[in-house]
Amino acid sequence: MKRLYVYLAVMPVMGLLWLTFMTVHAGAPQPHNENCAACHLAGDHVNKKNAHQLLRSQEQLCGQCHQDALRLSHATGFTPKRVLPAEYPVDWKGDVTCSTCHDIHSKKPELLRGVKRGREFCLSCHKPAFFNAMPDAGTSILNRGHIDARANKQPMMIDSFSLQCISCHNGESDGGPAVTIDNNGLVRHDSGGVNHPIGEDYDKASKFGGYRSKSSLSKLIFLPDGKMGCVSCHQGYTQAHGKLVISNRTSGLCFECHDL
Repeated sequence: MKRLYVYLAVMPVMGLLWLTFMTVHAGAPQPHNENCAACHLAGDHVNKKNAHQLLRSQEQLCGQCHQDALRLSHATGFTPKRVLPAEYPVDWKGDVTCSTCHDIHSKKPELLRGVKRGREFCLSCHKPAFFNAMPDAGTSILNRGHIDARANKQPMMIDSFSLQCISCHNGESDGGPAVTIDNNGLVRHDSGGVNHPIGEDYDKASKFGGYRSKSSLSKLIFLPDGKMGCVSCHQGYTQAHGKLVISNRTSGLCFECHDL
């Protein structure tokens, strides 16, 4: 029964990812090409000499549509300690930006630069030891450069970040400790960790009492689409992937939300 439920939970993810790929990447018009003035200081008169002159930083510009993806993605806006390969350019300040990995005006799937993909793509800049030091040996990061990079969310009970987590933590792949979700939306950790519901709207739940207001929560508590999800308690796209966002010593993490 567990296997059946995991299968039913994972299949919508795969279908949704395929639908996203077909509608966004497979020859569809790229939104970054539609309005030059939305990003470039030169407006519709962009050329090779002035293309780097943007209205705001790339993180701010990309964040207008990909806000959640920026929060749970590869770090940007910093100067790397090593010289990167020529096919992955830094900006005029020498910083890694979104366009270091993405050729935002191309028509390639996911707009990725170069021809390497997956693990080989990451190892173009990182050494294997960087990933081997992670709790999951880099499995979560090497599979994809973002946790849920899609700008357009589809309506579903469980947030799309958590669905992506479940697609790996299903007990069927080498994705780390397995979890299952019961019919009440309760995440059950096979490792024996604390079980907790996800998919619940925090504002609605807090009206019943016993919860702190959303505005008083730590900034480390992320509520995707206003809901409790896997990434509300666990670090997502970080070197400490899977660890709690706040220590739960003396129930510290629990009391960030629960007002008991």
